[in-house]
Amino acid sequence: MAHLLNGENLHLSFPTRTVLEGVTVGIDGGDRIGIVGRNGDGKSTLMKILAGRLDPDEGRVTSRSGTRIGMLDQADVLDPTQTVGQAVVGNRDEHEWAGDAKVRDVIGGLVADLDWKKPVGELSGGQRRRTALAALLAQEWDVLFLDEPTNHLDVEGIAWLAQHLNKRWSKNQGGLVVVTHDRWFLDEISTSTWEVHDRIVEPFEGGYAAYVLQRVERDRQAAVAEAKRQNLMKKELAWLRRGAPARTSKPKFRIDAANELIADVPPPRDTVALSKMAVTRLGKRVVDLEDISVTYMGSREGYSPDGESVASTEPRTVLDGVTWQIAPGERTGILGRNGAGKSTLLQVVTGELEPTAGRVVRGKTVKVAVLTQQLRELEEVADDRVSDVVGRKKTSYVADGKEMTPGQLLERLGFTSAQLSTPVRDLSGGQKRRLQLLMILLDEPNVLVLDEPTNDLDTDMLAAMEDLLDTWPGTLLVVSHDRYLLERVTDQQYALLDGRFRHLPGGVDEYLRLAAATDTGAAASNPLAAASAASDSASDDPKLSGAEARAAQKEVGAIERRMEKLAGLIEAKHTEMAAHDQSDFEGLGKLTEQLREFEDENTELEERWLELSEQL
Repeated sequence: MAHLLNGENLHLSFPTRTVLEGVTVGIDGGDRIGIVGRNGDGKSTLMKILAGRLDPDEGRVTSRSGTRIGMLDQADVLDPTQTVGQAVVGNRDEHEWAGDAKVRDVIGGLVADLDWKKPVGELSGGQRRRTALAALLAQEWDVLFLDEPTNHLDVEGIAWLAQHLNKRWSKNQGGLVVVTHDRWFLDEISTSTWEVHDRIVEPFEGGYAAYVLQRVERDRQAAVAEAKRQNLMKKELAWLRRGAPARTSKPKFRIDAANELIADVPPPRDTVALSKMAVTRLGKRVVDLEDISVTYMGSREGYSPDGESVASTEPRTVLDGVTWQIAPGERTGILGRNGAGKSTLLQVVTGELEPTAGRVVRGKTVKVAVLTQQLRELEEVADDRVSDVVGRKKTSYVADGKEMTPGQLLERLGFTSAQLSTPVRDLSGGQKRRLQLLMILLDEPNVLVLDEPTNDLDTDMLAAMEDLLDTWPGTLLVVSHDRYLLERVTDQQYALLDGRFRHLPGGVDEYLRLAAATDTGAAASNPLAAASAASDSASDDPKLSGAEARAAQKEVGAIERRMEKLAGLIEAKHTEMAAHDQSDFEGLGKLTEQLREFEDENTELEERWLELSEQL
């Protein structure tokens, strides 16, 4: 395991505050690091310093000779005169890049739907972002820094990116550092987590789920003053253990520790009570869609047999015979690719759009509110203070059965007392997003539609928003590419596939399987996709036979028993060292060596456990 990069005693101050003070961190080969922290605490700043994009006021960054460092930041600028192909593969000949399995994988995963010859300047913001990411990943790097790489990617794109990064380097090669608010993605790709807070960087072992557990334990053991934050993270931990089966593939000693910690924490939502309240507020009918279809007339881009981009005008059916009876208290997540018709479906539900065919029936008491991506609700109050805006709405709000003032709700969503007197226009993007949600909730709608609600929010604020939504007694419809959020706040998921609306009993995993199965025709219609269609399926791990699976399961059991024993031995050795004569350096050295042997063995067993679990 080679040392790749080191930041020593890093210090950086802006005119109004100090962001980093005396920070020392290192990146070794095999490190996969996720960076978390509140907006504005310095996550992106730390990354830019380590990548050489920003000089610290004090300290230095050093790297091993010849280390290749690549970075995707939120302000990447591509040459608008370049074509997509030039931006991604440069001037390499087609036989050269098409023969590179890694480049084919990147093209197929990120830009297969784009016209290879189209100038970058004519792309949308999301397409430019994907092109910039593809251009970065198509090259060879020893260390990759990615700042919000999942922005503008759909659920399939995020799943592809996680898979690509996990297999990009061998186990002890390459370094990856990622800043993202996508907690599922963090869990998939990171083996350690850095939390940036209060001008320092605090390291944790494992991905987001392990970070939550360790952070709760840290806060509890230190008896810190921020009890509200601790309780919220305990609730988040309870969800991690109860909510998603995929998150149970952790070493058994961690599962046991998590179960003990959350033994007295109730489920995130009282579904029965919320449903009863929803029926009281809504009646039995919310919105019924009966065999509705939506067809647009417009231009559509395609490809001629010789690979040239051509435009045609033909009707395009976005929704085809959709029937959906939305129930009181229903909490539904909607999945689909960009352009699949998710927003169109929501517009039909809210009444903004009339379907081309079919019938829509709405309940008499339905009051719909939409959390949009454009922050339209704040435009008229941009010059007003936060406290004045909220004060005009309501004097109280009930959450968790308790009556709260708007100020208390703002505090719950991360606002300080000083920020209450701030004009709305001067708020950060994340603060505006939270204020927008609060204003909508204070209007007391009984149907709430969330359209990509995670924009501009850090992981702590996402947890706070989810906590507030847990007590909201209405019908909740969510469109989001944030897999974690969908699984966290909704009770069921549906997918839009080829215009059809399909229930997903298996959740997001089932959607990814269905989407892959229906993904036909792209390679035939797009020369770029055809060039990248060659897959590396032969390199995938083969499935275990029955006998191999039984043997692997038996070995897993033996490893878990040994790890439980090692946990006791390590704890006992710590106790022995604490009680030992601290002036006996020779004796302490022997005890330290014994402890190190136990810990090294435990690390090897953890790695083998994870390897076997993935095979099983």
